[in-house]
Amino acid sequence: MTTHAFIDPSARVGKNVKLGKGVVIRANVIIEDDCIINDDVIIDYGTVIRSCTAIGKGSSIGVNAIVGQAPSRARTSTLSADPDLPGLMVGENCQICAGAIVYAGTVLGSGCFIADSAQVREHCRLGENVIVGHASTIENNCIIGDRTKIQTGVYIVAGSVLEEDVFIAPMVTTTNDNFVARTEERFKYRKGVTVKKGGRIAGNAVILPGVTIGQEALVAAGSVVTKDVPAFKVVMGIPARVVRDVPPEQIIHRD
Repeated sequence: MTTHAFIDPSARVGKNVKLGKGVVIRANVIIEDDCIINDDVIIDYGTVIRSCTAIGKGSSIGVNAIVGQAPSRARTSTLSADPDLPGLMVGENCQICAGAIVYAGTVLGSGCFIADSAQVREHCRLGENVIVGHASTIENNCIIGDRTKIQTGVYIVAGSVLEEDVFIAPMVTTTNDNFVARTEERFKYRKGVTVKKGGRIAGNAVILPGVTIGQEALVAAGSVVTKDVPAFKVVMGIPARVVRDVPPEQIIHRD
């Protein structure tokens, strides 16, 4: 370990951990064996100093990343404060790359890859081997299933559910507010999107609030999806409409 790091006395650092210059490890953080923590990384504990942010064995954290970040809110934010937010839990063999921010209260399954400048907010649950691409954002309270791939510049809105083996192409946007921030009534209806297992969304598509993309369905590039998409169907257009079945050779989940 380098001497150019701040390690709180209550933190626990395992064997064969490599620490870069300027690393800050806050109270009660646990770093398991064989991790690599690069220069200027901050590992925090959420909002409860007694809670534990844990980094699993063999994981790596890139330059200038912040993990276990406590959320900040504007005075006009509609989100309530979370004074009891626990630490971040990072599974084994994860990669959190340069400049990424992963918030407290979230769980990353083993083998997750969080790319440069990506952001994963609080109270999210990512399964095993999930990929979150460069500059993508996963907002709070999302569930992401095993082996799901989220490409560059994707926005996954709060409260969304992406099941196993979902593929989200670059620049896809999901939404959860049909009232577009007008009237108090919107809070009763705010809802993220759901993509069932094996679902795919191509580049630059926009998914409206509460929409469900069915199992193995495919949304074509540039589409605007205003209503639920049936399983095993291809939709395209503005608004998106069913145009054909997904080819059988492309289906991985038939149950």
